[in-house]
Amino acid sequence: MISLPTLITLACSVSSGYAFQTAPSAPYRPASLSHRAETFLPNSSSIAPKNSRNQSLLRIATTANGEKPSDPMIRQIDQKIQNYEKKQEKYLSKLESAKAELEKFKETKQRYLQGDSLGSDTASFSETTARSLVKSMMWRVIAGSVTFFTSLRFSGNISTALSIVGSDFFSKAATMFIGERLMNKSQAGRKGGADDVGRSLAKALLWRLFAIANTLTMSLLIAKDLSIASKIAGSDAVFKTGLMFVYERVWAKIEWGKEYIIEFSI
Repeated sequence: MISLPTLITLACSVSSGYAFQTAPSAPYRPASLSHRAETFLPNSSSIAPKNSRNQSLLRIATTANGEKPSDPMIRQIDQKIQNYEKKQEKYLSKLESAKAELEKFKETKQRYLQGDSLGSDTASFSETTARSLVKSMMWRVIAGSVTFFTSLRFSGNISTALSIVGSDFFSKAATMFIGERLMNKSQAGRKGGADDVGRSLAKALLWRLFAIANTLTMSLLIAKDLSIASKIAGSDAVFKTGLMFVYERVWAKIEWGKEYIIEFSI
């Protein structure tokens, strides 16, 4: 039988043996693998922005709470958005207006096809700029030809006749064009979609007053003879007044360049 002292000695020996055993070491994990694994964690610094553009993109996401962004690029984008929103409203307004006009013209056409009158007996119109320009230039060619022959007859000199015609060709053309545009602002004497006889006569007389003064002045400066200048201007006054009246009556029947201002228009 083992005595008590012997048991105590055995117990101390076993405890000492366990104390001298090496503690189990932790499994080996390379530092690089540990770093790589950490980089894929949600809170890793690898997903943090590395340049100003990424920071701006992150700030875009953070402005959803209604705070005014402070980034210049965002302000510029907001400005562009506002500009295009204004343009959109403008074009939508024009579209609605165009739709309303389209419906009005469709309704007008339908009423006309059903027998309604277009009011042709009192139709007013406006002449386009192109019509006024063509009228002025054509008349200048006709009137210039007449002036050339009358100047040649009374001066007896081709050079003098050409000088008189050339001196006021463009000035009179420009003046007549301006006169046409001014007369176009008045609807007096416009009936049935054309100038009436009274309007044509008034235009011929008004233009002739200016043309006489112009022709007399230029003829006197070039021919240096008041008698010759008076004959040239006088013959023009009689002949060209009648010629221009006929010219106006011809143009009154030409529809090109007229824009009708009437209630029922197609």
